[in-house]
Amino acid sequence: MPVPATSESIDDYLKAILELGGAEDSRVTTNALAERLGVRTPSVTGMLKKLASQRPAYVQYEKHHGVRLTSTGKRRAWELVRHHRLLELFLHDILKYSWDEVHEEAERLEHFISERFEDRVAAILGDPEIDPHGHVIPQKYEAGVFRDELPLLQWPLKMPASISSVSDRKADALRELERLGLLPGVAFVVERRNAAGTLSVRIGNARELVRLSPDLASCIQVEVV
Repeated sequence: MPVPATSESIDDYLKAILELGGAEDSRVTTNALAERLGVRTPSVTGMLKKLASQRPAYVQYEKHHGVRLTSTGKRRAWELVRHHRLLELFLHDILKYSWDEVHEEAERLEHFISERFEDRVAAILGDPEIDPHGHVIPQKYEAGVFRDELPLLQWPLKMPASISSVSDRKADALRELERLGLLPGVAFVVERRNAAGTLSVRIGNARELVRLSPDLASCIQVEVV
Protein backbone atom coordinates (compact mmCIF):
# COMPACT_ATOMS: atom_id res chain seq x y z
CA MET A 1 0.00 0.00 0.00
CA PRO A 2 1.44 3.43 -0.89
CA VAL A 3 2.29 5.73 1.98
CA PRO A 4 0.61 9.16 1.79
CA ALA A 5 2.68 12.30 2.05
CA THR A 6 3.52 13.60 5.48
CA SER A 7 5.07 16.68 7.05
CA GLU A 8 5.68 18.08 10.52
CA SER A 9 2.29 19.79 10.42
CA ILE A 10 0.46 16.65 9.30
CA ASP A 11 2.25 14.60 11.95
CA ASP A 12 1.19 17.05 14.64
CA TYR A 13 -2.44 16.73 13.56
CA LEU A 14 -2.35 12.93 13.53
CA LYS A 15 -0.79 12.70 16.99
CA ALA A 16 -3.22 15.26 18.42
CA ILE A 17 -6.22 13.36 17.03
CA LEU A 18 -4.89 10.12 18.51
CA GLU A 19 -4.36 11.64 21.94
CA LEU A 20 -7.64 13.55 22.04
CA GLY A 21 -9.62 10.55 20.77
CA GLY A 22 -8.18 8.39 23.56
CA ALA A 23 -8.81 4.72 24.18
CA GLU A 24 -12.42 5.05 23.01
CA ASP A 25 -11.28 6.35 19.58
CA SER A 26 -13.83 9.14 19.98
CA ARG A 27 -14.43 11.66 17.23
CA VAL A 28 -12.42 14.83 17.84
CA THR A 29 -13.93 18.24 17.20
CA THR A 30 -12.22 20.94 15.17
CA ASN A 31 -12.42 23.25 18.20
CA ALA A 32 -10.55 20.73 20.35
CA LEU A 33 -7.86 20.38 17.71
CA ALA A 34 -7.58 24.13 17.29
CA GLU A 35 -7.05 24.54 21.04
CA ARG A 36 -4.51 21.70 21.26
CA LEU A 37 -2.47 22.87 18.26
CA GLY A 38 -2.83 26.60 18.81
CA VAL A 39 -4.25 27.32 15.34
CA ARG A 40 -7.45 28.89 14.03
CA THR A 41 -10.49 26.66 13.46
CA PRO A 42 -10.73 27.40 9.69
CA SER A 43 -7.12 26.23 9.33
CA VAL A 44 -8.01 22.99 11.12
CA THR A 45 -10.98 22.41 8.80
CA GLY A 46 -8.79 22.93 5.73
CA MET A 47 -6.16 20.48 6.97
CA LEU A 48 -8.74 17.81 7.85
CA LYS A 49 -10.26 18.04 4.37
CA LYS A 50 -6.77 17.61 2.91
CA LEU A 51 -5.99 14.59 5.08
CA ALA A 52 -9.35 12.99 4.27
CA SER A 53 -8.83 13.41 0.52
CA GLN A 54 -5.44 11.68 0.38
CA ARG A 55 -5.25 8.10 -0.88
CA PRO A 56 -4.95 6.25 1.34
CA ALA A 57 -6.57 8.76 3.67
CA TYR A 58 -5.15 9.56 7.09
CA VAL A 59 -8.52 10.56 8.60
CA GLN A 60 -12.27 10.17 8.33
CA TYR A 61 -13.79 13.64 8.52
CA GLU A 62 -17.39 14.81 8.46
CA LYS A 63 -18.32 18.45 8.86
CA HIS A 64 -20.03 19.05 12.23
CA HIS A 65 -19.25 15.45 13.28
CA GLY A 66 -15.55 15.69 13.97
CA VAL A 67 -12.67 13.50 12.87
CA ARG A 68 -11.06 10.18 13.68
CA LEU A 69 -8.00 8.42 12.31
CA THR A 70 -8.08 5.72 9.65
CA SER A 71 -5.88 2.65 10.06
CA THR A 72 -3.22 4.44 8.01
CA GLY A 73 -3.44 7.50 10.23
CA LYS A 74 -3.23 5.40 13.37
CA ARG A 75 -0.09 3.63 12.15
CA ARG A 76 1.68 6.93 11.56
CA ALA A 77 0.41 8.46 14.81
CA TRP A 78 1.58 5.53 16.94
CA GLU A 79 4.93 5.54 15.12
CA LEU A 80 5.33 9.18 16.14
CA VAL A 81 4.37 8.38 19.72
CA ARG A 82 7.02 5.64 19.80
CA HIS A 83 9.63 8.02 18.40
CA HIS A 84 8.70 10.70 20.91
CA ARG A 85 8.79 8.52 23.98
CA LEU A 86 11.99 6.72 22.98
CA LEU A 87 13.64 10.07 22.35
CA GLU A 88 12.48 11.43 25.70
CA LEU A 89 14.01 8.44 27.48
CA PHE A 90 17.22 8.64 25.43
CA LEU A 91 17.58 12.34 26.19
CA HIS A 92 16.88 11.74 29.88
CA ASP A 93 18.87 8.57 30.55
CA ILE A 94 21.76 8.86 28.09
CA LEU A 95 22.19 12.58 27.46
CA LYS A 96 21.17 13.50 31.02
CA TYR A 97 18.50 16.06 30.19
CA SER A 98 16.14 16.76 33.09
CA TRP A 99 12.63 15.37 32.71
CA ASP A 100 11.18 18.85 32.19
CA GLU A 101 13.50 19.49 29.19
CA VAL A 102 12.94 16.40 27.07
CA HIS A 103 9.47 17.05 25.64
CA GLU A 104 10.32 20.00 23.41
CA GLU A 105 13.49 18.34 22.10
CA ALA A 106 11.59 15.13 21.31
CA GLU A 107 8.81 17.14 19.60
CA ARG A 108 11.36 18.54 17.17
CA LEU A 109 13.18 15.27 16.49
CA GLU A 110 10.32 12.77 16.31
CA HIS A 111 9.44 13.57 12.68
CA PHE A 112 12.88 12.96 11.24
CA ILE A 113 14.60 9.93 12.78
CA SER A 114 15.18 6.93 10.54
CA GLU A 115 14.19 3.37 11.39
CA ARG A 116 17.88 2.55 11.83
CA PHE A 117 18.29 5.37 14.35
CA GLU A 118 15.10 4.31 16.14
CA ASP A 119 16.39 0.72 16.38
CA ARG A 120 19.77 1.86 17.74
CA VAL A 121 18.14 4.05 20.38
CA ALA A 122 15.81 1.22 21.45
CA ALA A 123 18.74 -1.22 21.65
CA ILE A 124 20.89 1.15 23.72
CA LEU A 125 17.98 1.64 26.12
CA GLY A 126 17.26 -2.10 26.34
CA ASP A 127 13.92 -2.04 24.49
CA PRO A 128 12.20 -0.02 27.23
CA GLU A 129 8.49 -0.10 28.00
CA ILE A 130 8.01 3.19 29.86
CA ASP A 131 9.22 6.75 29.20
CA PRO A 132 10.43 9.18 31.91
CA HIS A 133 6.90 10.42 32.59
CA GLY A 134 5.30 6.98 32.99
CA HIS A 135 3.82 6.66 29.49
CA VAL A 136 3.91 3.32 27.69
CA ILE A 137 6.30 3.16 24.72
CA PRO A 138 4.57 1.35 21.81
CA GLN A 139 6.33 -1.63 20.30
CA LYS A 140 7.67 -1.18 16.79
CA TYR A 141 5.06 -1.73 14.03
CA GLU A 142 2.33 -2.17 16.66
CA ALA A 143 -0.51 0.01 17.85
CA GLY A 144 0.11 1.42 21.29
CA VAL A 145 -2.19 1.12 24.26
CA PHE A 146 -3.75 3.68 26.55
CA ARG A 147 -3.09 2.84 30.18
CA ASP A 148 -6.02 2.08 32.45
CA GLU A 149 -5.70 5.19 34.56
CA LEU A 150 -7.81 8.03 35.89
CA PRO A 151 -7.14 11.77 36.27
CA LEU A 152 -6.14 12.63 39.83
CA LEU A 153 -8.89 15.26 39.91
CA GLN A 154 -11.46 12.45 39.63
CA TRP A 155 -9.85 10.21 42.24
CA PRO A 156 -11.96 9.60 45.40
CA LEU A 157 -10.83 10.59 48.87
CA LYS A 158 -9.10 8.08 51.18
CA MET A 159 -8.51 5.50 48.44
CA PRO A 160 -4.83 4.46 48.08
CA ALA A 161 -3.39 5.12 44.64
CA SER A 162 -0.11 5.50 42.84
CA ILE A 163 0.95 7.86 40.10
CA SER A 164 0.93 6.03 36.79
CA SER A 165 1.95 8.94 34.52
CA VAL A 166 2.29 12.71 34.39
CA SER A 167 1.84 15.12 31.52
CA ASP A 168 5.09 16.04 29.78
CA ARG A 169 3.69 19.28 28.32
CA LYS A 170 4.27 21.75 31.18
CA ALA A 171 7.90 22.15 32.17
CA ASP A 172 7.11 24.27 35.21
CA ALA A 173 4.61 21.68 36.47
CA LEU A 174 7.17 18.90 36.04
CA ARG A 175 9.72 20.84 38.06
CA GLU A 176 7.19 21.36 40.84
CA LEU A 177 6.10 17.70 40.84
CA GLU A 178 9.74 16.63 41.13
CA ARG A 179 10.27 19.07 44.00
CA LEU A 180 7.27 17.60 45.82
CA GLY A 181 8.36 14.01 45.16
CA LEU A 182 5.29 13.23 43.04
CA LEU A 183 6.85 10.95 40.44
CA PRO A 184 5.50 7.91 38.54
CA GLY A 185 5.22 4.95 40.89
CA VAL A 186 4.82 7.04 44.05
CA ALA A 187 1.96 5.92 46.33
CA PHE A 188 -0.33 8.44 47.99
CA VAL A 189 -3.82 9.09 49.35
CA VAL A 190 -6.01 12.13 48.70
CA GLU A 191 -7.00 13.23 52.19
CA ARG A 192 -8.95 16.41 51.47
CA ARG A 193 -10.43 18.43 48.62
CA ASN A 194 -11.65 21.98 49.20
CA ALA A 195 -14.35 23.93 47.39
CA ALA A 196 -11.81 25.50 45.02
CA GLY A 197 -10.58 22.05 43.95
CA THR A 198 -7.25 22.17 45.79
CA LEU A 199 -6.15 18.71 46.96
CA SER A 200 -4.28 17.73 50.11
CA VAL A 201 -2.44 14.43 49.58
CA ARG A 202 -0.36 12.21 51.85
CA ILE A 203 2.66 10.68 50.14
CA GLY A 204 3.40 7.24 51.55
CA ASN A 205 3.44 7.41 55.35
CA ALA A 206 4.49 11.06 55.55
CA ARG A 207 3.04 13.07 58.42
CA GLU A 208 2.77 16.33 56.47
CA LEU A 209 0.21 16.75 53.70
CA VAL A 210 1.12 18.16 50.29
CA ARG A 211 -1.23 20.72 48.73
CA LEU A 212 -1.86 20.57 44.99
CA SER A 213 -3.61 23.24 42.97
CA PRO A 214 -6.20 22.02 40.45
CA ASP A 215 -3.84 23.02 37.63
CA LEU A 216 -0.98 20.94 39.03
CA ALA A 217 -3.25 18.02 39.91
CA SER A 218 -4.57 18.00 36.33
CA CYS A 219 -1.11 16.89 35.18
CA ILE A 220 -1.30 13.62 37.13
CA GLN A 221 -2.89 10.31 36.13
CA VAL A 222 -3.31 7.61 38.75
CA GLU A 223 -4.09 3.92 39.18
CA VAL A 224 -5.34 1.92 42.13
CA VAL A 225 -2.72 0.40 44.42
